[in-house]
Amino acid sequence: MRKLPEITIYFWVMKICATTLGETAGDLLSMTLNVGYAVSSLILMGMFLVTLVSQLISKKYHPWLYWSVILSTSTAGTTMSDYMDRTLGLGYTKGSIILVTILLCIFGFWRLTSHSLSVENIKTFKVELLYWIAILFSNTLGTALGDFLADDSGLGFAGGALLIAGLLALVMVAYYFSKISRILLFWIAFVLTRPFGATMGDVLTKSREKGGLNLGTIGSSLVLVAILIIFILYTSRTKKGDSGIAVAAPE
Repeated sequence: MRKLPEITIYFWVMKICATTLGETAGDLLSMTLNVGYAVSSLILMGMFLVTLVSQLISKKYHPWLYWSVILSTSTAGTTMSDYMDRTLGLGYTKGSIILVTILLCIFGFWRLTSHSLSVENIKTFKVELLYWIAILFSNTLGTALGDFLADDSGLGFAGGALLIAGLLALVMVAYYFSKISRILLFWIAFVLTRPFGATMGDVLTKSREKGGLNLGTIGSSLVLVAILIIFILYTSRTKKGDSGIAVAAPE
């Protein structure tokens, strides 16, 4: 029985919303509430493990549960990245290299043991577990890349978001006008939506002097929660939405 959602345009909108919320909620916990990166990472990893176990033992797709896991990987990824980059002092470049290496190892092991990275063929416990581990580290990597674009690249928050949006547009063009593997395009889009969410989170929360909208972590998180809830309710009542930009088909 299917345990994952259809890959439609609604999926990508909700993914971006959830990852942006993960950025703002992670910052709310670690910085606004002054909990700290290390403690925040432990708290959010605990939330991730609780939601993940619930997802793994479920027998069918539950929209609220699935998106709770996506959200928990986003918030955990935010604080994990900040802990690596700032508390451990690795910086964005070293942290990103480490995370890319880990993610490639996960995909390599998944490909070797399951012969496909398609999210349409996830039917076993092992493959679903690899799916969620890949999502966790892709979200952590996306946070590091987003922070690098916003802080060190000179592009600023809005510039970083526009760059990632441009790359996502190229993925869309490749989907419709090329023969590039749909599975590859799906995972490229999936990884890119995280830094897009990270930079959009910065745009929403940072002060106008720094190029943001100055909504703050609390205000931004509340708005994003409301949007995500609306889409979950809508898609729960819709059997099939519009086509997404990167449908993962079997090889």
